[in-house]
Amino acid sequence: MTTSDRAGDLLTTLDRVGYYPAEVAAAVADSLAGETVVDYVVHHEPTFDRDEVRRHITVLVLTPTRLLVTHTDENPPDDLLPEPYTSTTTEAVPVDRVGSVSVSRMVGSPAGRPPAGSPSVVAEAVLTVGWGTVSRLDLEPADCGDPDCVADHGYTGTLGTDDFSLRVSATADGAEAVDRLLSFCRTLSAATVRR
Repeated sequence: MTTSDRAGDLLTTLDRVGYYPAEVAAAVADSLAGETVVDYVVHHEPTFDRDEVRRHITVLVLTPTRLLVTHTDENPPDDLLPEPYTSTTTEAVPVDRVGSVSVSRMVGSPAGRPPAGSPSVVAEAVLTVGWGTVSRLDLEPADCGDPDCVADHGYTGTLGTDDFSLRVSATADGAEAVDRLLSFCRTLSAATVRR
């Protein structure tokens, strides 16, 4: 992996998470293509599938020119591979292709929020990034507002791009993880402004 001020931090975080750190680091290093790590987020999430617990890790890396999204899943033995295995997918998105960065913040008792500079009170944060690969069309029947009208008014809807979404909760992941995601959101938003 290319040495930079944040690459070492990323490797330390992957080691601390302990979810196949060498495999995940190798996938990230391959996709870095020699660029430096400007910022990153690591989110480890176990999933429950009947009687099994499977793990999943998402690594977001921002370089000077790209957003890298890496997913690694744990899989049980199957017809293809007789032993448990991981599958890793990395997508590299040019920063200038990022069309939207949406951040939802959930704060309990917002009226009692401590002043700026105090520890985080954000209970949950959701980052949604769109770059135009996946679009979602939500349609519903249109109406004219007259409850007695039986005419066909066609459909109305919204088109949304949400290629990637990541939810982090202070309850499940810790307040530090929420703060880390929010910090990454600020860095990503700043990178999309500079283009």
